[in-house]
Amino acid sequence: MIKYYLPVAIGALLIAFWVSPDAQVVAAGIAIFLFGMLMLEDGFKLLGGGTLERMLQRATKSVSRSLLFGFVSTALLQSSSLVSVITISFLSADLISLVGGVGIIFGANIGTTTGAWLVAGLGLKVNIATYAMPIIGLSIILVFQKPKVLRGIGYALGGLGFLFLGIHYMKEGFDAFKDQVDLMRFALSGFWGLVVYCLLGTAATVIMQSSHATMVLTLTALAASQISYENALALAIGANIGTTITAIIGSISANFQGKRLALAHLIFNTTTAAVALVFIVPLSETVDLISGTVGIGAEDYALKLAVFHTIFNVLGVLLMLPLMRWLISFLERSIVEPTPDVSQPRYLNDAADDFPQTLEIALRKEVMHLYENAMTLILHGLNLHKKDVLGANSVAEVVRSSRTPTDMDIEESYRRKIKTLYSAIVEFSTRVGEKRVEPDVAERVYALRDIAGDIVQAVKSVKHLRKNILRHTVRFSGSATELYDDLRTEIARILVEIQKLEDAEPDERSALWLDQERAQVEEDARTAARRVEQLIRKNQLTPDAATSFLNDSDYAYSAMRKLIEAARTFYIERDSAMAEVERLLALEEEELGEYKIETDARSKEDESKKRHSKVVESK
Repeated sequence: MIKYYLPVAIGALLIAFWVSPDAQVVAAGIAIFLFGMLMLEDGFKLLGGGTLERMLQRATKSVSRSLLFGFVSTALLQSSSLVSVITISFLSADLISLVGGVGIIFGANIGTTTGAWLVAGLGLKVNIATYAMPIIGLSIILVFQKPKVLRGIGYALGGLGFLFLGIHYMKEGFDAFKDQVDLMRFALSGFWGLVVYCLLGTAATVIMQSSHATMVLTLTALAASQISYENALALAIGANIGTTITAIIGSISANFQGKRLALAHLIFNTTTAAVALVFIVPLSETVDLISGTVGIGAEDYALKLAVFHTIFNVLGVLLMLPLMRWLISFLERSIVEPTPDVSQPRYLNDAADDFPQTLEIALRKEVMHLYENAMTLILHGLNLHKKDVLGANSVAEVVRSSRTPTDMDIEESYRRKIKTLYSAIVEFSTRVGEKRVEPDVAERVYALRDIAGDIVQAVKSVKHLRKNILRHTVRFSGSATELYDDLRTEIARILVEIQKLEDAEPDERSALWLDQERAQVEEDARTAARRVEQLIRKNQLTPDAATSFLNDSDYAYSAMRKLIEAARTFYIERDSAMAEVERLLALEEEELGEYKIETDARSKEDESKKRHSKVVESK
């Protein structure tokens, strides 16, 4: 279908241009109008700087607020398609609820009616081309400025100017077109008129992917008496059905939640259209009544069409709101949440990286998913279990009692649960270079990628430990077992502390323990070497076992360092007042070295005192 769509569309346009030169004006008007919509969207994206996305995240705490956000954002952007795509992205990133997303879609449908009022009330009444020209001229100066805000204003003004210019050319084209060809000859009344023109409205919206463009085309044709009022009503209904195509296309790359929202959009719009078609006569009478009440002329069909468009969209929302709970239940039954597969990415999809905020948050959640897999794999590699360690009063006691080897192929688990996710994270984060994102967003995304790398390195280090862990901890074998138990305890304890960071409120997280823990890890690494020397001198450890342990301790302490560094980058907020205080108190690298030297000196002094005490006692 896609293969033949483009040549057929181009061929049809060329034939139309050959048959009637005035058709070129209408086609150019449509093209200019759609180009204006693209510029307007780009302008709001630059100008908003994530404002729209942040508002969306806060505006979904209740259905009423979701409805209001959908209405206001669509009225401002003049594009329900963009609002739908943003909503699907946020839903795919698990930032908003399905109920909130459905509420936004309902509100967006009402918001589309503002465009019809703008065109019918202003665009067709005055020569808006006179306003379009200076707006476009001013916008092009701003578009080439470096500051993002100025460029955003330029794109938004340019978009508005091209919208006005497109409406003007469509109107002019139909006015000239009617002198050569009278399209009213193709008017259909009754049932078949409703069906045929409803399908035409749907097809036009699918092709242009904009119900707003279809409504403008319909209004300009209606104002030029090229279509009948009855057929225009059917075109408006069809446009509402066709606008679901954007959400459906956007949901193809989304997760199950995005697909649910696209289905909700389709159900809502088709149900609203069906009700409007069935009750077209009473709705038309209601339009006449309201129009007469507010002073709209009986022959002012453009404004009456805007009234109709508003009535049936509001009616659709009023009909569906009481059925919201049933609709959500139906969506959840129809598109079942897949059984979680820890080996596959949960949050990384094309829909989630459409906007900087969803890109960053989706990546953050996926890194957390990777860490959860890594924590389980690390503990299993140490012959420990997550539920035992995290729920223990004493990690050391759990370690000493854990002598049963875990049934796990660590290489296969690493390949399936770690490597696959890490590859997806790296691939996802590299897309940042292809997108227009702020430098600070890109920096945070790359930091998340580096965190994932630290986690993977920690797992690799534990992989190297696995063989000797099995050899020395399944059954007690003296000093070697005690040494490896200490390593297991230290790694497990760090994982427990990281879990405490995860469970704590963001403003209660402190980096101080991370600095203390880092210093302790360095001291323990040095102490381990001295302890091994003492055990060798006492013949409690063979040189071969000592060499193996020293190699393994290097892997173990490397894993601890990577886990601590990952936790610091992931959890500690650098822009808070508490973080500033902690930076002043945190141990710098130079101070850390001094701390190790002082600790070394104190340790040697303590050992000297102990030896002196023993000599005195023996005497």
